[in-house]
Amino acid sequence: MPRQRRPEVTPSGLQGFKYFRLILPLLDRLQHIGTERDRAGNRQLFYDEYLALLLLYFFNPVLTSLRALQQATDIDKVQKLLGVRRCSLGSLSEATGVFSAEPLREILRELASQAVPLEHGHDADALRGLTAVDGTLLHALPRMAWALWVNDQHRAAKLHLHFEVFKSAPVAARVTPAAGSEPDQLRHMLESDRLYVVDRGYMDYQLFLDILDAGSSFVARIKENAALTAAEERSLPDAARAAGVVRDAVVVRLGTDHHKDVADRPLRLVIVRRRKLDGTPEELWLLTDRLEMPAELVALAYRYRWLIELFFRWFKCILGCRHLLAQDANGVAIQVYVALIASLLITLWTGSKPNKRTWEMIQFYLQGWATLEELERHLAQQRSKQAAKKKATA
Repeated sequence: MPRQRRPEVTPSGLQGFKYFRLILPLLDRLQHIGTERDRAGNRQLFYDEYLALLLLYFFNPVLTSLRALQQATDIDKVQKLLGVRRCSLGSLSEATGVFSAEPLREILRELASQAVPLEHGHDADALRGLTAVDGTLLHALPRMAWALWVNDQHRAAKLHLHFEVFKSAPVAARVTPAAGSEPDQLRHMLESDRLYVVDRGYMDYQLFLDILDAGSSFVARIKENAALTAAEERSLPDAARAAGVVRDAVVVRLGTDHHKDVADRPLRLVIVRRRKLDGTPEELWLLTDRLEMPAELVALAYRYRWLIELFFRWFKCILGCRHLLAQDANGVAIQVYVALIASLLITLWTGSKPNKRTWEMIQFYLQGWATLEELERHLAQQRSKQAAKKKATA
């Protein structure tokens, strides 16, 4: 059966660009990157132009490949409103070897700093700075030798993400081969004034102390057979029991007597009993340095970790970052960072969590199916819902 041809990219399929113009000034600073070897002054594709095209790729379903992006640069409207020039497929392919992904991490951080808390109330105040940390795989082709994972036929990159829960915002990210160490990446990305929440894959006693030395706190799930020495058993109030807490103890030693004690301060073990989705019971052993935090809030902090899993689903299934446009490590990192920036833009435009309905509405607008007024009405409705939610929780 012959392969079905993709529809051509036409001006009628690419309509509105108002919201892209809001990000373009932020990209201007990157224009000089990659021009060092252009002594003849004949470069046709600059870094800021390449990033604008990638943003367009994520928001417009008409653009499904690098070739479609190249075709879009032939359209006069795209050239005028995005400030790009016609470029060849070779120039787009070459871009990942010319432009560095690292400056995008700073733009991501800058945009994340503009995000405001979307959740308010006692829990949000008590858990201020709650940041879920986890990694997700981006499956790669066997020929992408740098993407070390299982074997030569199973390659993958890994996105290491820090996700601020109450802002619903990715605040820091790094892309490595899938075989990279998650605890080591967290150690390199630590910031102050955060409450990191992590799963068992980050169980590393020295990492926990590194978090404290960086001026932050943690809630970490550890293995149920972890060796600990408890010095004090705390009573459980009704609120803690209602949250499933079955034990609350002060810990003075991590590890057995045969190992070096890395704990240089008292910590705390909170054990929560719950049922899995299939109905089977399980216990969560949660280690934290927050000695005064109510036990039910420690349990709640770990429950909020699930939001980063939902974000990964959005990132790969809705935003479409499972399909990689590049095969080299730098190119994959550029695509991932631009996708995170695209997600942040939705949060900043709407003042609410990115969702499929808003993403679809932006797509309708860019394809000419919805007017600018209809898009702005939708965004205003999202902001109104968020304002009403804030008022209800105030």
